[in-house]
Amino acid sequence: MLVHGWKSHPGIWDRLVEGLDNRSICSWTFDHSRIRGAGVESLATLLQEFIWDQRAETGYFGPVDMVCHSMGTGIARYLLEVLDKDARREKVRLLIGLGPPNNGSSLAELFFDPVHSPRILQSLGGIFVPRRFNPADDIIVRQFRPGSDTMAALHAAGIRDDIRYRFILTGNCNADPEFFSPFHGKTWVKTGNGWETTYAGDGIVPHADSWLQGAGFDIFPLDPASLSQSPDLYCHLHLPKNPEVIERLHEYLSDPKTPPGAGCPECLAMYRKISR
Repeated sequence: MLVHGWKSHPGIWDRLVEGLDNRSICSWTFDHSRIRGAGVESLATLLQEFIWDQRAETGYFGPVDMVCHSMGTGIARYLLEVLDKDARREKVRLLIGLGPPNNGSSLAELFFDPVHSPRILQSLGGIFVPRRFNPADDIIVRQFRPGSDTMAALHAAGIRDDIRYRFILTGNCNADPEFFSPFHGKTWVKTGNGWETTYAGDGIVPHADSWLQGAGFDIFPLDPASLSQSPDLYCHLHLPKNPEVIERLHEYLSDPKTPPGAGCPECLAMYRKISR
């Protein structure tokens, strides 16, 4: 089961699906790209209905694995942890998120900052957000602010003990400005000292936003030299197409018991600083 992120589309999974097909691994792709004005709960309900429809069509009623990008992880988690937590009708053995804002999105909060917002929106216009984008008009942005009711509901529900959680992140251990050029290779994050930028993130989602107690994490690249060759391939926007990420997904989907914790020492060290 593949779930894309905010203002994205199913095409981001094309390379992954090709590899899955070659390994005779079936995939279902949930497309919410044309749904306007729906919040997280509504999208989670539609995802549940999509799963039921696929099961009825294919006759498969066993456990599924879910691979999600960015905000898509929040949709899947809301379905599994909030809507289905007690009933547990959804049989899921593995939930994998690529660059997930599990604790809410620092960037979504930054969009509403009176000092930084104009410059941030201008930098991301036409790259991550539409030009002349107004975050107040977007329900998903509002609901992914860390202090929202949606994030509070996820926090209160907690993760499910019948599902393996695996999250794949990236970090700019080489401090390469081309990693995510709009922010000169860094990622915005809110700390106790206010807004800061860090290399411990993928340009859009800092590691602090992704951390989740009880989950397993990988932080790529495995070899910092990979950043030198294709730095932008490791930024948030390109995670579903990154060959190293795809290979890790194949490993997890082929054997869900694959242990997490892959990553170069520098990337893992950056992550451990925020997960203590």
